[in-house]
Amino acid sequence: MDQGSIARILKQISGGEDEIQQLQKALLDYLDENTETDPSLLFSRKFYIAQWFRDTTMETEKAIKSHKDEDPSEGTHHAKDVETTGQIMHRAESRKTFLRSIIKTAPSQFSTLKMNSDTVDYEDACLIVRYLASMRPFSQSFDIYLTQ
Repeated sequence: MDQGSIARILKQISGGEDEIQQLQKALLDYLDENTETDPSLLFSRKFYIAQWFRDTTMETEKAIKSHKDEDPSEGTHHAKDVETTGQIMHRAESRKTFLRSIIKTAPSQFSTLKMNSDTVDYEDACLIVRYLASMRPFSQSFDIYLTQ
């Protein structure tokens, strides 16, 4: 991954959200902007929104399940996990709120919410897709699968 390019894109976007949400917003802006030239990008945009919402839901469910499976007699370790679970839940809810706002917005109206249409070009969009894909659980554990 070209971490320098990711940092450059994030600097150009300069939003208040977390890094992943900024990149998601930039990619959705790019897809919305180019929907007129390639209609398949509309499907890609809807697919990414649905996939990210599913990922956020799965992350929340995993955090809740790990919290319920904990032994309450573990003391300080348990308190630390509850704090981490709370942070995960808060981050997941903010991402869900962001994705719901995009779902409720028609693609033509979404273009008025753009921060800067010149921020992301095709190469940057490809880099964002690769970066976001590398954050998925399967990509992170791919080396383990190959080793086994």
